[in-house]
Amino acid sequence: MEANLQLAKKLNIGAWIVSALVIALVVIMREVKIPLPEGMSFSFLPPFHATLNALTAVVLVIAYVFIRQKKVKQHQSAMLVAIGLSVLFLLSYVAYHITTPDTIFGDINHDGQLVEAELAAVASIRPFYLVLLISHITLAGLILPFILFTFIRAYTNQINRHRKMARWVYPIWLYVAITGPICYYMLMPYYP
Repeated sequence: MEANLQLAKKLNIGAWIVSALVIALVVIMREVKIPLPEGMSFSFLPPFHATLNALTAVVLVIAYVFIRQKKVKQHQSAMLVAIGLSVLFLLSYVAYHITTPDTIFGDINHDGQLVEAELAAVASIRPFYLVLLISHITLAGLILPFILFTFIRAYTNQINRHRKMARWVYPIWLYVAITGPICYYMLMPYYP
């Protein structure tokens, strides 16, 4: 038991470091743009991101069903798949946003600016989109270390602590996984 606690402490430090690096990377990708070679485009990535998020949501639900049925091994496998999908999403998301200008909700002519007529055209739905997007991004950033901590609790056989964390981490992670594709589909008409 003591060895598991020592391992958990080391893994927790690693989780904080990974979380800080990811947050720094997300901040950097908003400020720094690396141009792609002429003729190359990552425009195929936003639907890929939505797909990864949707698959993560499905796998999270499957993992939940498995644990409710006391199928621990299947639950563990499903959670590893969910984490893998999320890591793939994160890497792809950063690659897209560090190389591609942001798409603006309502930018009908794709010029990177939201003029008065464009804003008027989406005025009724834009506040809903922004609330959804802001909650999605904020919760995605906040939940990352806790996803890692919940995993560490299970990995180091601290099952009671794992369960306590999973009760509130799981629904937030599921919310993030579901709202990602919704945000994409709302933004889809404005991609160039």
